[in-house]
Order: sequence, then C-alpha cells, then structure tokens
Amino acid sequence: MKFTWFNLMPWPHLPDDFREKNRSVWVDIDSRLFDPVKANAMYHEYMDQLEYADSLGFDGIGVNEHHQNGYGLMPSPNIIAATLARRTSRAAICVIGNSIALYNPPIRVAEEFAMLDCISGGRLVAGFPVGTPMDTNFCYGQIPALTRDKYAEAHELIIKAWTTPEPFAFNGKYNQLRYVNCWPRPIQQPHPPIYIPGGGSIETWDFCLDNDYNYSYLSFTGYLRGKALLDGYWERVAAREKDDSPYRAAFAQVICVADTDAEAERLYAEHILYFYNRCLHVYPGFADPPGYRTINTLRAGAANQLTPRALRSFENLTWKSLVEGGHIIAGSPATVRDRMTDMIKGLRIGHVFCLLHTGNQPDWKTRYSTELFATKVMPELRNIWPEYAGDDRWWIKPLETRVDPTSGSPLAPARVPEVSR
Repeated sequence: MKFTWFNLMPWPHLPDDFREKNRSVWVDIDSRLFDPVKANAMYHEYMDQLEYADSLGFDGIGVNEHHQNGYGLMPSPNIIAATLARRTSRAAICVIGNSIALYNPPIRVAEEFAMLDCISGGRLVAGFPVGTPMDTNFCYGQIPALTRDKYAEAHELIIKAWTTPEPFAFNGKYNQLRYVNCWPRPIQQPHPPIYIPGGGSIETWDFCLDNDYNYSYLSFTGYLRGKALLDGYWERVAAREKDDSPYRAAFAQVICVADTDAEAERLYAEHILYFYNRCLHVYPGFADPPGYRTINTLRAGAANQLTPRALRSFENLTWKSLVEGGHIIAGSPATVRDRMTDMIKGLRIGHVFCLLHTGNQPDWKTRYSTELFATKVMPELRNIWPEYAGDDRWWIKPLETRVDPTSGSPLAPARVPEVSR
C-alpha cells in the first residue's frame, strides 16, 4: 500500500455565521474575509505539516490546485511543491494536480512539472485533473462544453513535449506553437507517473485505461458511497481486459486518529463540522453547469458529489452520521485500522490520499493524529496486497544517487516500503 499525506490548505478563519451570510465558499466568496497576515503563518504551518509527514515515512506528500475559494488556498500548487522539493528528501511530491485545460499554453505545465522532477531528484507524481466547474468554468471562464476537448489537446501537447527529443511544431485547435522544445526535461522517463483525479465522469475511466494512468477518486462523501463508482471502474477494467492491479486506483479519505474513539470525537468533531458546513458550502449553481458533465456520464447516472441535493446534505451532518456513513474514518488506531482495511479491500485500491488535517484543525491535533496513523495504523496496512508486491508502474522512480537538499551531499536511494520490493 501507498499512503500520501494530503493537505487541501483550507482557510481556517471563516466566521461561525459564514453559511448564513455568504452564498458560497467558492467563486464569489467575500475577499474581505481573507487576511494576508494570517495567511503568512497559515502557509508555513501547512508546509511544516507536509514536511513532518515526510519525516514520518509517508510515501507521498500531496497538494492540489483550486481558485477563488476558502476551501483550499493553492491556486498554484507548483509553488508549494517547489518548496517541498527543497525541504524534503524521501516522499513523492504528489501534485494532484494542475488543471491543464486552464493553462495557455499548456506547455507551461510540462515545463514546471519537469522543473519539479529535476529539483526533487525524480520524485514528482503529476496529476492532470479536468478541474471543478467552480475553478474551470466560473473562475477561469472556460466554456463547460469545451473544457474536456481543451483538456484532451493539452494532454496531447504535454506528453509529446516530454517524449519528443527534438523541437516540433504543434498545430491544435486551441494551441498553435511553431516551436515546442521542452527545457528542462523530466528525470523520470518517459515521464513522471500520471494520476487522473476523478469525481464521477465515466469517460475518465477509459482515458486512464487507454494511457495506463492511475484513476484517483477524490470524494468527501466517503468510501461507502464511493464503492458504487469504483465498482463501475473495475467492471470497465475487466471489460477492457486490463489486469486488476489495485495500484490502478487511489482514493481520498478524511481520517482522524486518537487514543480512543471517544477522544477522537472530542478532539476533532468541531473541525470536521467546520469543514463540511463551511468549507463545502458551495452555491449549487456553480457546481454542475450545463455541458460540464458529458451525455454518457449523465446517462450512466454516475455520482456527482456536488449536486444541489448532495450539497444540502452537508448542512445537517453530525459526527455520528459522518462516521457511520463512511464520510470520515475516525477513532482509535484499532478502529481506524479496521475501517481502512474494509475500505481498501472494498474499493480495491493500492493508494490512499490521507486527509489528516481538516478544516480549522490546529497544528498540534494534526501532528498528533498524523503520528498515531504513521506509527500504529499505516504499518498494519502495508501488506494488504502481497500478491502485487513489486508493481510500481504508477509510482516514482527517483535517481539512485541524489543530492540531499538539506546538506548538499549525496543521498541514499529513496525509501521503498518492504512490501513493494
């Protein structure tokens, strides 16, 4: 199993009456709620936590891209990733990811990801999300019905830039470039492992299978509701006659660990409810514009966690309903271990994006939960898929001899969990 410590970097200072006085946490959130002085401390605290996860032996540390919101303050995850590449030496730098349809031209993604791969010594995991409607259509003005077409062309250009050794011309529908000549080039060949975050589009399944990319289901409705979608993905894997390695799939899960189940509720309930009631307060009109989801996806009835009904359901959630519904996995190390075993086997996943910081959770609670997970839960889950030991098709391949960014001296090969040897 692979475990990535993932931080959304939410704004932790939304007022108690935020839901009542603000239409949405995304797109048109009142910018007067943002305080750049507080943000200075917030960013450093969040990056310290990611570096702490590297020191505890997490396989990866993860960041992502969102715009104009209080849910996740990383309009440029590559900036955060660059600092992490200099301040860590072991974990994969998982940028999940860059919304490639938004870059003009998308060669910018190829260049910056190549830089990150070089700086980190070959530790980049490259995520190519389509992007939420809030980010792509309302914040960045992309036409919903054209977003996926622009995404496909951006993907074609980036991969060709990484894999073509000489300059070439690119004459696409949206991008016309006389000279494409990617300098720098990534260390990992033919390119870094690519993860495709999905939220319910069935076309994403075939895109991942066509290109042998990891399908990553990022959901806040939990693993019990996520099973229907992952079951559909694995049925498609079988129909396409692909092997069923669990490392083809990843899943994001909110996790809270304490000494006991009761302590977990006492420590984390207020922060979990802050996240679901404020950070996920999205105006339904922003969540699903006509044309964003394809006709095939609509016909299939694939889940969309941002439908008006789903968004309204977040208003009335309690700690008990979140735990019992599988939205979160919380409790003692034994409880978390058992529920995560059910999740991993039930979804058939080889990689978990662990959200161990949630909402306005203070640093000490985040570190407490993270350390308990790393020392008392993660080791017990490593060997769930022994029959797939050594399957590293969707994982980083760093340089055997790299520079330690903290000392400048040569660094031993990156740590690899025993199960994957």
